[in-house]
Amino acid sequence: MEGLVLCPANHVPLTPLSFLERAAFVYRKKIGLIHGNISYSWEELHGRCVKLASALSQLGVSSGDVVAVVAPNVPAHYELHFGVPMARAILSTLNTMLDAATLAQKLQLLEAKIIFVYSDFIGLVLQALIILQEKDKPYHIVLIHENNNVKEPPVSSSVPSKILDYETIVEMGQPNFKIVYPKNEFDPISINFTSGSTGKPKGAVYSHRAAYLNAIADIFRYEMGKSPVFLWTVDMFRCNGWCLPWTVAALGGTNICLREINGKEILDAIYLHNVTHFCGAPMILTKIANAIDTNQPLLPHQVNVTVAGILPPREILTKMEKLGFNINHAYGMSEALGPMISMPWKFQDDFSKPNEDVNVKIREGVHNIMMEEVDVKDPESMKSVPADGKTIGEIMFRGNALMMGYLKDPSRTEEAFEGGWYRTKDLGIKYANGNIKLKDRAVDVVKSEGKTISTLEIEGVLIRHPMVLEVAVVARLDDVLGETPCAFVKLKKGCFVTDEEIIKFCEDWLQDYMVPKAVIFGDLPLNSTGKIQKFILRDKANKALKLCLGCNSVRELHTPSS
Repeated sequence: MEGLVLCPANHVPLTPLSFLERAAFVYRKKIGLIHGNISYSWEELHGRCVKLASALSQLGVSSGDVVAVVAPNVPAHYELHFGVPMARAILSTLNTMLDAATLAQKLQLLEAKIIFVYSDFIGLVLQALIILQEKDKPYHIVLIHENNNVKEPPVSSSVPSKILDYETIVEMGQPNFKIVYPKNEFDPISINFTSGSTGKPKGAVYSHRAAYLNAIADIFRYEMGKSPVFLWTVDMFRCNGWCLPWTVAALGGTNICLREINGKEILDAIYLHNVTHFCGAPMILTKIANAIDTNQPLLPHQVNVTVAGILPPREILTKMEKLGFNINHAYGMSEALGPMISMPWKFQDDFSKPNEDVNVKIREGVHNIMMEEVDVKDPESMKSVPADGKTIGEIMFRGNALMMGYLKDPSRTEEAFEGGWYRTKDLGIKYANGNIKLKDRAVDVVKSEGKTISTLEIEGVLIRHPMVLEVAVVARLDDVLGETPCAFVKLKKGCFVTDEEIIKFCEDWLQDYMVPKAVIFGDLPLNSTGKIQKFILRDKANKALKLCLGCNSVRELHTPSS
């Protein structure tokens, strides 16, 4: 139509930096962040982030440079989510549980200009830099510490790094620094590494646009009303804390930072600060449940909690619901900026009839408002599978809240987006009402005598056993059937049960072909993000003699008679 134009008045690049600008104006004196005895208003947070951006500029950081962070959920980590992109740089928050070799690998890929490090992890970072052996490249390292407790970092002549202090850096910044907004909303704002549960970790690159849209989607996804009080139990290094640093700023809420995550501290913080929301891995539910006293008072109001991963046993969920928690379960991945599909977990007495689908942990629900399409497709023909709740296909996404691609890896980026959809490599089914249900990872399913068996469904039954703490099921090669399920079980402390009893328990609830043909007890191998490394378990399951995990005896796998 004539007379219509795109101009600076009606086309401003989307960026979550605008959320902080607005919060500093609308919620000026309102407390935006609390950590122990430290508290900042939104006006103060904005001022600190502006000075941080100015300091980064003085240190030579410019457009496109990467700034890495190795830190827990402390105020500095939150501020870096704004200060770094304000300087037109790209933020990469790294897992604090990595070993030095893996950290070195990621730093080499990032080519970070500056590394911000919490004091507890300075030794780890220096070890990683020594491994890199880039002796001619000086690194700026900024040390983050708390309560004026500055630890003297180890010195190594192998790394010509200049170690600076975080608060000193902030104070050297200019308060009138002009924030540099992206010229293009598709410019990168951050790089987040995948967990590597299905292969070599990859750096997923997020754009300002995707981060902005996903942060808004969080408001609906987590049922956040006006001025939420958000407790930081999800790591900020996981998909930029599921984009929630930007969401809380958009709503002018209050961030409650915790240095250590344990059940008692979470409960104490909820009562003290009137927390309304928190998120993270399902293990936080177990930690909270174990910390609940016999005479624990009910929560002052409903607290919304969203977790992504394998849910703990039902008794833990019901215990928390009775106290006042509203539990939601989500499904997503780094490439989708965190959870993309979610639904409430509601107590149902559905574990009463044999052979019914009782696994509440895999009822994922529907996609969020900023993901245009989620479908289950045949990966070869790319046709949608029937919405019959039975036909298995690959879960795929299309929308604006997806990564731009993998850092320096065009071939894997092309593979991930082949056919115009993001291919999750997760198998699922869909129902007539639009709900998507995760069945399994494509690499994890058991193919037995022409049947496809979901390891998640077997795990969902096993975790209901009163003596089982953790479980993982993998495929074991079989000369006759092709593959059969093999269960790895970690029991609760002080409990004992035989493999025959575990198998009998499964026989009561599963069809015969789904019942594990072998059970091995012991600890489960986890990667740095806490995910079970099933490839290790598959290797163990396919050896003739198995070493009992957690003990010193060797025995043959138990195979029940038919």
